[in-house]
Amino acid sequence: MSSLPVLAHTDPSALTRKDFVPSAEVKWCPGCVDYSILNQVQKLLPTLGIPRENFAFISGIGCSSRFPYYMETFGLHSIHGRAPAIATGLKLARPDLDVWVVTGDGDSLAIGGNHFMHALRRNVGLKILLFNNRIYGLTKGQYSPTSEIGKVTKSAPMGSIDYPIDPVSFALGSGATFIARAMGNDGPQLYDVLTRASQHKGTALVEIFTNCVIFNDGAFDQYTENKAEQQLRMVHGEPLRFGKDGSKGIAIDSHGRPTIVAGDAPNVLIHDEQSDALSFLLARLNPPEFPMSFGVFRAVNRPAYEQLAGDQIAYAKSKKKADLQALLGSGETWEVK
Repeated sequence: MSSLPVLAHTDPSALTRKDFVPSAEVKWCPGCVDYSILNQVQKLLPTLGIPRENFAFISGIGCSSRFPYYMETFGLHSIHGRAPAIATGLKLARPDLDVWVVTGDGDSLAIGGNHFMHALRRNVGLKILLFNNRIYGLTKGQYSPTSEIGKVTKSAPMGSIDYPIDPVSFALGSGATFIARAMGNDGPQLYDVLTRASQHKGTALVEIFTNCVIFNDGAFDQYTENKAEQQLRMVHGEPLRFGKDGSKGIAIDSHGRPTIVAGDAPNVLIHDEQSDALSFLLARLNPPEFPMSFGVFRAVNRPAYEQLAGDQIAYAKSKKKADLQALLGSGETWEVK
């Protein structure tokens, strides 16, 4: 458990990034993308109009899960894969809090897959940051659920034979109401996506590509070395174009399959964050044939889990008012000898 800071009541309008920077030394490897993510989160929080004492960061186990130590907020460094479950309990008990979950591809998609799925489908009011480096970094380089086929690691010396999980497709299948992806080393792109996620009512998942400089260096170089050709930026209501000056576009061919056409072609698809079919299509576009999609895949409105639970409790209280002894003595009783 991270040490709990003594936080006085704060004026949200007076907060700056410095108010979220603790005295603790940040201990990630030199060159780790996690530093960039931390910086963007610390920049974002003071703009949200929320008192500092109303933020809570919950993490599991992994390099990413050191995050609560590096935020001057309340937080909990929990156990492997269980951060969504713990965060769900916190949000139900204190729906007034702004609860963030920080996890990794191994933490959330291996041992934590069950808890991750149920948080998504329930639409709990959590912001989930999934650091995806396609490797187990903290335990020294084993392949993870998102590692590519053939990945040679200490736990797969002849290459992984597991088909990787795509976190966005997993989230779509689980019914998540907000799903996005960003490059961890692209500050403006990440900040924009985090801003959108922070405004969502319900579960907001952001997959963040995070290069591991020690055990999986260069995993995402193709998306940073030639952004124009390798990144498809999704903007709601705008054509799905990429390439230099938007010279290429994504369309559907006569067989219902995605295809690349000229950017000015009349059949270029328009991005719609409320279209499930389009979200799934964009999640499954894979290099090298297609660019990787970045931005918001899906954003739909649905009542948050804590709101529905609160309404049920309030209704139950209004309908049944009885003292404890009367309740214990009511109905059938059993005597055990």
